[in-house]
Amino acid sequence: QVQLVESGGGLVQPGGSLRLSCAASGFTSDYYSIGWFRQAPGKEREGVSCISASESDTYYADSVKGRLTIFRDNAKNTVYLQMNSLKPEDTAVYYCATDFPRPSYYCSGLGANEYGYWGQGTQVTVSS
Repeated sequence: QVQLVESGGGLVQPGGSLRLSCAASGFTSDYYSIGWFRQAPGKEREGVSCISASESDTYYADSVKGRLTIFRDNAKNTVYLQMNSLKPEDTAVYYCATDFPRPSYYCSGLGANEYGYWGQGTQVTVSS
């Protein structure tokens, strides 16, 4: 079955780095966009970044531009989110999602409701 599994979260000090992974199985993930979202306690879910199947389109929320980089390794069916210069306000549960089974050429215009499958999330805590 279609499955997305996030990993790489943890506790990090402000200014530190983490690399989140989103491992896909049960479908050919190369053909689909992958998005990263986050939700902090008491706040709405926020779209953080996405990458299209062809990697020609990527998106970053203004709050993370210049600090986060999304990339994919199709040989490993995995999408990564490299997070640098982390801030306490980055603390949240991070989720990855795919637009399978309805692929879009561009991912930057996709809303959360256009992603068909979601992972279970990984906690990122930025604190000294």
